[in-house]
Amino acid sequence: MDADTDSVPDIHDVIDARAVTPVFQPLISLATGGLVGYEALSRGPAGTPWESPVALFGAARAAGRDSELDWVCRAAAYRAALEAGLGTALFVNMEPTAWRTPCPPDLAGVVAEAQRRLHVVTEMTERAIADDPAGLLAAAASCRAAGWGVALDDVGADPMSLALMPFVHPDVVKLDMSLLRSPSDHHTAEVVAAVSAYAEASGATILAEGVETLEHELTARTMGATVAQGWRYGRPGPLPAVAPAGTAALPPVCAPVAAPGTPYDIVAAHRPVVETTKSALMPISRYIEALADGGQVLLACFQEGRHFGGSTARRFSRIAAASPFVAAFGVGLPSEPAPGVRGAALADDDPLRGEWNVIVVGPHRAVALVARDLGDTGPEPERRFTFATTHNRDLVVAAARSLLRWIAPVRAGIADSLIAV
Repeated sequence: MDADTDSVPDIHDVIDARAVTPVFQPLISLATGGLVGYEALSRGPAGTPWESPVALFGAARAAGRDSELDWVCRAAAYRAALEAGLGTALFVNMEPTAWRTPCPPDLAGVVAEAQRRLHVVTEMTERAIADDPAGLLAAAASCRAAGWGVALDDVGADPMSLALMPFVHPDVVKLDMSLLRSPSDHHTAEVVAAVSAYAEASGATILAEGVETLEHELTARTMGATVAQGWRYGRPGPLPAVAPAGTAALPPVCAPVAAPGTPYDIVAAHRPVVETTKSALMPISRYIEALADGGQVLLACFQEGRHFGGSTARRFSRIAAASPFVAAFGVGLPSEPAPGVRGAALADDDPLRGEWNVIVVGPHRAVALVARDLGDTGPEPERRFTFATTHNRDLVVAAARSLLRWIAPVRAGIADSLIAV
């Protein structure tokens, strides 16, 4: 090995030395041309294999240190923004695995100062809901508790991102740059319609990524974007020594408060309940399952794992092949009871064990069946339940969000404690 090779740091050296550099790209108001804020991006040591953020995080992930690197990158961005006296919004990406990883002690001071002095918008991606849905909700809640905002990144790049909007309830929706380059595509029209509907209902800001030309800017406007970023307005680079004050502010979105209880508790508090038998509920359950025909989240509670039999497993696996997220809950269920289906095992005394719930949530559809077992011991088809159904989007989303905390993260060994970002 020659001296030049010896001098190249490995990924552990980079992380140990906190040797990352933040660069910043401006975010511009399309109405006024004024500065809204900056997005922070990270670079590894110049001239090394880790200079590219893709290579940097790829190597850290392979070494099992991507969560620590994520903290390092965010802390470096906070430090630079604090030193510049940044008075505008600072958009910072967060890796899903970092949401359950404690902040390294040497970075805690700058993170705490950032919480006091900066207006941070944390960018989340659709990967998070599949990897760790409970962590995503907890991380979003902790951001908002700190007075920070939440953005959903790369919307449109993956069908999953549209289905996740109701769960994240972002303040900012970032349209993936691919949409600007294919404005006449059917997929683009679907994404823009769904995002526009969400923004109109919630008050969220639509931000267009990858604006490089006047044509891109005009297209972004037709898609409902009011904020844009891209090379047309500036390439990533250092912050000015004295950061300019923003001329436009991002309005916060009032996030829904997590409803207490199980899906049945949540829905039955607002909808009339009816008593019926299992045999009568079965066709309703199957009908709602069938509504998850692609682009929808499907969550279903089976009480006992034995109810998730062969035909059900095959049916759910077919749904999962075309849906962004499918999960089943029941006593004795494994972590993947069928290909593509996330499993959540319930304890014998879990209150969810007494419920039969089927919930579908998507960009344009929301429906839930919630039922509670009355404890009969007779023939299975004659077992009685009280049940309610609803198409009220807010109720359906609240019921679905209540289920996500039962789903364990995919990645084993993640710490149980969630630290505020």
